[in-house]
Amino acid sequence: MPPASTGASTLTVAASTQSSPVTDTADRLAPGRPGYRRMSFALFAAGVATFALLYSTQALLPAVSASFGATAGQASWTVSAATGALALCVLPMSALSERFGRRQMMTASLVIAVTVGLFVPFAPSLGWLIVLRAVQGAALAGLPASAMAYLAEEVRPKALVAAIGLFVAGNSIGGMSGRILTGWVAQLWGWRAALGAVGLLAVACAVVFHFMIPRARHFTPGTLNPKALARTVGSHLANPLLRRLYAIGALFMTVFGAVYTVIGYRLVEAPFNLPQGVVGSIFLVYLVGTVSSAAAGRLVARLGRRGALYLAVSTTAAGLLLSLGDQLAAVLLGLVLITAGFFAGHAVASSSVSRTATTGRAQASALYQSAYYLGSSAGGTLGAVAFHTGGWAGTVALGLLAVLGVVSITLYGTRAARAERLRPAAAVPVQN
Repeated sequence: MPPASTGASTLTVAASTQSSPVTDTADRLAPGRPGYRRMSFALFAAGVATFALLYSTQALLPAVSASFGATAGQASWTVSAATGALALCVLPMSALSERFGRRQMMTASLVIAVTVGLFVPFAPSLGWLIVLRAVQGAALAGLPASAMAYLAEEVRPKALVAAIGLFVAGNSIGGMSGRILTGWVAQLWGWRAALGAVGLLAVACAVVFHFMIPRARHFTPGTLNPKALARTVGSHLANPLLRRLYAIGALFMTVFGAVYTVIGYRLVEAPFNLPQGVVGSIFLVYLVGTVSSAAAGRLVARLGRRGALYLAVSTTAAGLLLSLGDQLAAVLLGLVLITAGFFAGHAVASSSVSRTATTGRAQASALYQSAYYLGSSAGGTLGAVAFHTGGWAGTVALGLLAVLGVVSITLYGTRAARAERLRPAAAVPVQN
């Protein structure tokens, strides 16, 4: 998992290289070679635009509720519709990029998403706002589905990690700065102006991407074969370990989506009464994910995959319980622990997918992304409903239930692995 990202970048290097048959790397992009810096800036800009747009309404939900007279659960669909549509479209978009090209898919995705983003501030009703956000999420699915494959095909292997790191940095900065920008603009001029500001930021990023992205020189078009795709997807879903990893990713994101969808409602109310700009700045806590996701590899080396998951889920649970306090310091520390636990757990689960899948890694990672964003969509909506009916304690209860699900799945995996190790080897017949 990349540092402090929203997760869409979990289409990993291993997944991406599945599509690239190129073996001659002499003329591929690398630091110091023509086009590398342009490519880096272009994909950084695309990452900023993608995740600024995807979560643009999350910090604005209390203002959206007030404007339309909507409950937290109803307003939360402005986030859930976008992430849910992205989840459903990642897999087909990845298949389309194999046929029509990575650069073309990324360009089309940005153009459609940015165009819709300019109409979003003028939505006449909550229903129209949700519809526009769903279209935006579906369009954005084409970018993470294509960006990693583009890098794997166009960049020298030794420079690939650095190139992906810059794209991921764009994801992180876009996801965080979009929320902070909307919070402060909304405080001054209202939530519609805030969404307009994000739309203009995305337009600027799209222009940078269009003029700076180098043409693809190593892409080989494939054929669309729905039957082959279905067989690959079916084989992944038949794998018990992959199913567990998909469920773990979805459950972790359910917690995270619920907490960050609802936290704004809690902080603008008594006893905190924080202004909208300060609430938006709460998303700076995302920077904690930089540390915890980077540490995930060391945790796995020391504790093993399941041990790292136990530590991540324990940290998340501790943060949920601590956030029940009425002191702002306790709530902020709880958010730090929830964020650290989420990013660490997500890093372990997402990286394990590519190691587990021996074939069709791109589809395996796309399925993980689908589960991950479905968890985000479910968490945002259910968390808001829980908050409406039971306050913050209701949202925490939902989070703890999801945490219990992760623990149960991990325990089952631990016992299954232990039983496999203890299973006696088949007796070898003695030759007379």
